[in-house]
Amino acid sequence: MTKINSIYEPVIALAKEAGALQKARYRKTGLMVETKSTAVDLVTEVDLACDALIVQRLKQLFPDDRILSEEQGIQPHDTDNHSEFQWIIDPLDGTTNFSVGHPIFAVSIARWKNDLPEFGVVYVPMLDELYVAERGRGAYWNEQPLKCSTESLLNRSVLATGFPYDRATAENNNAENARVMIPLVKGIRRLGAAAYDLCLVAAGVYDAYWELRLAKWDLAAGRLMIEEAGGTFWCSEEEGKYNVITGSKAICDQLHLLVDMRNSKGK
Repeated sequence: MTKINSIYEPVIALAKEAGALQKARYRKTGLMVETKSTAVDLVTEVDLACDALIVQRLKQLFPDDRILSEEQGIQPHDTDNHSEFQWIIDPLDGTTNFSVGHPIFAVSIARWKNDLPEFGVVYVPMLDELYVAERGRGAYWNEQPLKCSTESLLNRSVLATGFPYDRATAENNNAENARVMIPLVKGIRRLGAAAYDLCLVAAGVYDAYWELRLAKWDLAAGRLMIEEAGGTFWCSEEEGKYNVITGSKAICDQLHLLVDMRNSKGK
């Protein structure tokens, strides 16, 4: 990975180490699974183990940086830390997939400088796919440069989306948006791992992607992949949740007109 700053090589190795831990526990019996915010918002013992591993190692590698992780939140020692750098971690994106033996899940680690991502790595262990990006140095899939789609016609487009954890109670759970889009496009995909979806946008596999109420760790690394691959990335934030439209500029412009991106709260 010669185009990426060498200071990030240990972080890339860390993402692969966490991925190896996930692969070793994949489809094994006795997996501990618990719920968080809703009955479909899950956490497993592997999420927790990977989160602990990544946080501990980043503290050693970058002791002055702040850390935000999905399972631990903001680190206690960061309360009075005013560093402009923050690591944002999704240790196992696609927990539902992992818990039922579906092979699409990923490790996502990003370093942000103030309000912009500076570095990101996403590793998909069951496919052995490694995505890495650094601001100003490009984005890469297994060391091959990434380039977003430039498709302009909806009927030739493959899009991706997802549905929020509170979809049973939310006023806008994205189902109506999917209904509107299905007859207009070549296809819609829903993999259940936003970090990987965003990487596939950066690779030009998807022409565009939209989703409601993502967490910051869902998009922290993938956003940079897309920006460095020449794509458009738009998001709005409300109370810590993010609505996203991203991919080919021409398709994104049309999505803004066709889908309801209001960040509606649960009833």
